[in-house]
Amino acid sequence: MRIAMIGGGYVGLVSGACFAEFGIDVAVVEADPAKLAALRDGRIPIFEPGLDRLVAENVAAGRLSFGDDFAFAIRGAEAVFIAVGTPTRRGDGHADLSYVYAAAEQVAHALTGYTVIVTKSTVPVGTGERIREIVHAARPDLEFDVASNPEFLREGSAISDFMRPDRVVIGCTGERAQAVMRNLYRPLYLIEAPILFTSMQTAELTKYAANAFLAMKITFINEMADLCEKLDADVHDIARGIGLDGRIGRKFLHAGPGFGGSCFPKDTLALTRIAQDAGSPTRLVETVVAVNDSRKAGMGSRIVAACGGSVQGKTIAIMGLTFKPETDDMRDAPSLPIVAHLASDGATLRVYDPEGMEAARALLPEGVIYCKDAMDAVAGADALVIVTEWNEFRALSPARLRQAMTGSVVVDLRNIYDPVAMRRAGFVYHGIGRPSA
Repeated sequence: MRIAMIGGGYVGLVSGACFAEFGIDVAVVEADPAKLAALRDGRIPIFEPGLDRLVAENVAAGRLSFGDDFAFAIRGAEAVFIAVGTPTRRGDGHADLSYVYAAAEQVAHALTGYTVIVTKSTVPVGTGERIREIVHAARPDLEFDVASNPEFLREGSAISDFMRPDRVVIGCTGERAQAVMRNLYRPLYLIEAPILFTSMQTAELTKYAANAFLAMKITFINEMADLCEKLDADVHDIARGIGLDGRIGRKFLHAGPGFGGSCFPKDTLALTRIAQDAGSPTRLVETVVAVNDSRKAGMGSRIVAACGGSVQGKTIAIMGLTFKPETDDMRDAPSLPIVAHLASDGATLRVYDPEGMEAARALLPEGVIYCKDAMDAVAGADALVIVTEWNEFRALSPARLRQAMTGSVVVDLRNIYDPVAMRRAGFVYHGIGRPSA
């Protein structure tokens, strides 16, 4: 079986490599010359644990290839996946579908026979129908079907999510298209992974609904953390107490500085716009967007308050820059407004992230000091701020941190440290939603 993947970004590259691991012949089309050169050279332009090995093995086996020739990649493909970017459109919050529609136009002209055109990108309801119109207008002679197959990949766990998914959602009509999609995912039938066939509109909306619900859980526990601080309660115990209820579940109940990344901010905002246009506003999601934006913007003030009301002339160590661990993704990361706030208030900032340093350089203000490791970042610092919960930060000894720092303030925005141990080591410790000393 042969497929083409249009787009060699995060979704396209991970999905293409994983399909190749299933034994499918995958041709990835990438338009960016620099990214294509890196992929052909065996260099992975994103950080995702295990992806470099998976790509290398499938390229060596001849099942995975990279190019920019649509006609060559699509020739003989039973399915063509569109996995290009859908960033937030400037001015109105809607998803920008220009890349999706441009890819559909190119695919239409390259097809030579029956093919299923599949949207892997996160797209609003109605996109699949619009793709059908574009392809039919360009090639009225062509026999094809359009399907929606949204991805549910977590950055840092994407390969396992693809290989052992909670579910696969496929929106399409017609037995012929369903047969192609079933054949693609045959290895998952063997492990009894749930595969749900729906209408195309339902599949398109399912991805937005899933991300919005998870974002809502994060925002809820963050508001509970704020309440805990007022009432001297512990948000960790709150999360356990409600998470053990099977109707609620334990995941995404970790208080912090607010969600970021490539999906939640973009998709929650897009869903509010979709709902408004449909005349059925999603008030809960609108509130989630507003509360999360406000929370991230307010984290800088929280740090300033912990430092005695001013950071002018103080040296602050920032541990973690990416929006979550096990990725180099800086999109909408909480670190961005935090660093900007502290820098504008006159702090000297020493920052470190295991994977995000290169991406951060283009986004952080001038004057930030980029450090070689965590201990280099805290050397001589008046205060330490934990922004991303990388495991290597958890393992740092409180006594060693205290010895390296000049000051004693720790603002732990991810609650990775034991408050008692930190205070015993001589720190003035500030967590999120935890009781005062």
